[in-house]
Amino acid sequence: MSDIGAIILAAGMSKRMGKPKLLLNLKNKPIFRYSVDAAVSTHLKPIVVVGGEHIHQLETHLQGIPDVEIRRNADYRTGMASSIKMGIQAVTGRTEAVLIFLGDQPCVPNFVVDTIVDTYHSHRSNGIRIVRPVYAGAPGHPILFDAEYYHEFQEIEGDEGGRSIIQRHKNCAKFIAFEEALWGVDIDTPEDFRKVEQQFEAE
Repeated sequence: MSDIGAIILAAGMSKRMGKPKLLLNLKNKPIFRYSVDAAVSTHLKPIVVVGGEHIHQLETHLQGIPDVEIRRNADYRTGMASSIKMGIQAVTGRTEAVLIFLGDQPCVPNFVVDTIVDTYHSHRSNGIRIVRPVYAGAPGHPILFDAEYYHEFQEIEGDEGGRSIIQRHKNCAKFIAFEEALWGVDIDTPEDFRKVEQQFEAE
C-alpha cells in the first residue's frame, strides 16, 4: 500500500460569514473545490470530502470527479473533530498517510502539496511521520499524518484538529517554510472573501 489520501473538511457552519462560505463562487467555482482540485491534481487518493448541512450542494459540485468520496457528518455541529474522525475512518487501511485540508483555504498551490508529499517520502525513513507547511511564520494546512497516528484522532473532541497529536510527536514532525502568507489564508468573513477575490482577479 503506497497511496496517500486526502480529507477535505467541508462541514463548517460559516457563522462569521453569515451564509455557506464554502459554496461562494470564486472565479467560477465554489471555494471548497480549490482544495478538492489540489488533491486531484497532485494524485492523492482516495479523496474524502466530509460535509454537513449543505451536503447535497457539495455533491452537485463534485459529480464526475474521480477518486472523490463524500461523507455526511450528522454531528457537524459538535465541531471539526467529528469530521476529522469520519475522514480518518474512511482512509484507514487504505492509505499510508493522509493530508488534511481545510475547505475554506482556496489559495494553497499544488506546489505546496507536492512539496509536503515529497518531504514525507524523503524523510520517512528518518522517523518523520507528520509534515506541516508554515506560511510566513504561521503554521498552516494541509497537514500530512502518517497512518501510524490515525488511531490517535479518536481522542480529539470539539473544534480540536491535530494540534495535540503534533505536540505529542513533535520530534517526528517536519515543518516546511513558505514565504507567501496568502497561501494559508482562511476565508471566514466577507472581508476575507473580498481580499482573496481581489487577489484572484489580479492574477
